Amino acid sequence: MAQFKLLIDGRLEDGDSTMEVINPATEESVATCPRASKAQLDKAVAAAKAAFPAWRDTPIAERRAALVAMADVIQANAPELARLLTQEQGKPIDAATGEVYGASAFFRYFSTLDLPIKVLDDGPGRKVEVRRRALGVVGAIVPWNFPMILMAFKVPAALLAGNTVVLKPAATTPLSTLRFAELVKDMVPPGVLNVIADANDLGGALTAHPDVNKISFTGSTETGKKVMAGAADALKRITLELGGNDAAIVLGDVNPEVTAGKIFSAAFQNSGQVCIAVKRAYVHESIYDRVCDELAKLADAAVVGEGLQQGVQMGPLQNKMQYEKVLGVIEDARKTGKIIAGGVAPEGKGYFIRPTIVRDITDGTRLVDEEQFGPVLPVIKIRDGEDALARANASLYGLGGSIWSDDLDVAYDLAGRMESGTVWINKHAELDPGIPFGGAKSSGIGSELGEAGLAEFTQMQVINMAR
Repeated sequence: MAQFKLLIDGRLEDGDSTMEVINPATEESVATCPRASKAQLDKAVAAAKAAFPAWRDTPIAERRAALVAMADVIQANAPELARLLTQEQGKPIDAATGEVYGASAFFRYFSTLDLPIKVLDDGPGRKVEVRRRALGVVGAIVPWNFPMILMAFKVPAALLAGNTVVLKPAATTPLSTLRFAELVKDMVPPGVLNVIADANDLGGALTAHPDVNKISFTGSTETGKKVMAGAADALKRITLELGGNDAAIVLGDVNPEVTAGKIFSAAFQNSGQVCIAVKRAYVHESIYDRVCDELAKLADAAVVGEGLQQGVQMGPLQNKMQYEKVLGVIEDARKTGKIIAGGVAPEGKGYFIRPTIVRDITDGTRLVDEEQFGPVLPVIKIRDGEDALARANASLYGLGGSIWSDDLDVAYDLAGRMESGTVWINKHAELDPGIPFGGAKSSGIGSELGEAGLAEFTQMQVINMAR
């Protein structure tokens, strides 16, 4: 069995204790994982703080080169990292492989960016420049649904900007991240990148640590509120990418079967454990039955199983707590709607739930109003786009959403009035490292990716000089 270590100050070391990482498909241990103590967290932050001045002053060309080297090593070790990811997270191996290659691509993208000085005025009386300065130590906290790609939302941007990093993966999916740390540890000076693992007990200490200058967090809205509170005393910078309850508004002029297929893919990727998955489908009454029937057909045909098996389309829920939560949502939906596919947990080991379609349900129910974060999709009948838009916007969430119509003018108008950080038209859940991504309302603060995401890891400084 592979051995895993923490990365602190350029050295691999054991945790002060250990914990087991469970394969959600078998409920058996994948590996024994090091568990960092508060003292080790403090050591990692101290190392990052000590390494910061030299890394900040390292020419950006050298920082770019480090990101390219990391991208290369991720790509070269993709099969190993993907297998680890499937074993700890549960997703099918093809999806895990795609995530690992995606992480490599995100590192490579950030290596192409720059932080140039922008001159606002260069007249006879003054010169005004805007610069971007590194913040210091960044605490990066990553969830369990996409451990590799969401790490790559944060680490390369933070490092390129000249910050040092303490990275904390989720307690249930630390292995691929720890292996990544081992592979890249010599590509930056000691202390520039530190990786610790915990049992969900060090997040508060990292967030509130006086020597951490910024927190970049992806996770639930409720935990995001705690992160915000922990950062408040020091007024440290935060980026929060939080929960979503994305609505897909489907108008009556689309092809029902084709559109249903695209919505199914966007709803059930990673067993529905995607912040920007379609979590509510508002479908026009004229095509409602056909869309429901096609969604049910696709759900019944889906291959659910252990992620390393050939042909599996959907793996298990990642952990027991989420599994039990989603089962509770399904039981509630039996009382408030009609289950036309799925709704069952297969017998045997593993946190498996069949993809579930619920029709004849409406707003005000748990499944529609809350973020289920699992393989359950409510389909709500609507009269028209305005009716659907009002319902979609009534949510506390505003991460993403989509409009589906053959009339692009109508779709464009509705999209502009949807209260979401991202709105797609005739597609859903497309992400690109060059396109900024962030939530509205209770779905987050700040943005990630693109030049805007890079700027979040910097402090703006204006130099205004008289001549």
